[in-house]
Amino acid sequence: MDQYCILGRIGEGAHGIVFKAKHVETGEIVALKKVALRRLEDGIPNQALREIKALQEIEDNQYVVQLKAVFPHGAGFVLAFEFMLSDLAEVVRHAQRPLAPAQVKSYLQMLLKGVAFCHANNIVHRDLKPANLLISASGQLKIADFGLARVFSPDGSRLYTHQVATRAVGCIMGELLNGSPLFPGENDIEQLCCVLRILGTPSPQVWPEITELPDYNKISFKEQAPVPLEEVLPDASPQALDLLGQFLLYPPRQRIPASQALLHQYFFTAPLPAHPSELPIPQRPGGPAPKAHPGPPHVHEFHVDQPLEESLLNPEVIRPFIPEG
Repeated sequence: MDQYCILGRIGEGAHGIVFKAKHVETGEIVALKKVALRRLEDGIPNQALREIKALQEIEDNQYVVQLKAVFPHGAGFVLAFEFMLSDLAEVVRHAQRPLAPAQVKSYLQMLLKGVAFCHANNIVHRDLKPANLLISASGQLKIADFGLARVFSPDGSRLYTHQVATRAVGCIMGELLNGSPLFPGENDIEQLCCVLRILGTPSPQVWPEITELPDYNKISFKEQAPVPLEEVLPDASPQALDLLGQFLLYPPRQRIPASQALLHQYFFTAPLPAHPSELPIPQRPGGPAPKAHPGPPHVHEFHVDQPLEESLLNPEVIRPFIPEG
């Protein structure tokens, strides 16, 4: 940690706190995720190992957040990532609703390029959601948080747990078009009900493999017919609804792959995808990005074990990074 000067706190994830920091020698701004080990005998958490392995398996790509370094620190270790100003969840939350069609196309196009790259390298993310899609100050979207990622076998010979839920690309597209989630469930059962209400109740005729799912016979739902997507999203274009419909299919093998989705007519009809510079300026949680501090650069030593406010010379400099409450 000696080579970094901590500038503030970005947030806290499942396995540690994330800080904004500056490399003392190069001046590069990075995001540091400090992962603490509860007990040394427990070893490194599986999610942290998966994140490291997944990001090391793939080459540098402009649509995947870059892992710059991994180093030990105290009773744990630190992951150093390229710094990204915000995430897609914050952009949607603060932007004028709904986003303009050209802006939706741009975000979706960048997401699909990142997903296609991961899949081409046999990496399945398994936790795609707006909060894990980071946005740079220039509007660039990058996929982050590979804690649930796995290397997959294209021939289907490897087994995976079914205890994983994610919004996936189709749900993210629907959320961008709608300005809010299409399936806003608060728990597993409510989530299923939200999906069935729009997509209808699946049957073996529509999805033959459904009977092979581990929990197929544990719960039953009343029969519901699907709702036409044009009624769910009346302001969306026909091309957008056609692509969304190819994402929101029950049988996984029938869903359009990311590489093919990038060639869909949706991206080649007016309005064309906006340039990243034309996208909304990302907002940090709690308000707009603060103005640069006019004083000298902050070089006071930071101690991870101390409260953040006691470790910095001027708390006002980092107050925009500290969540209220």
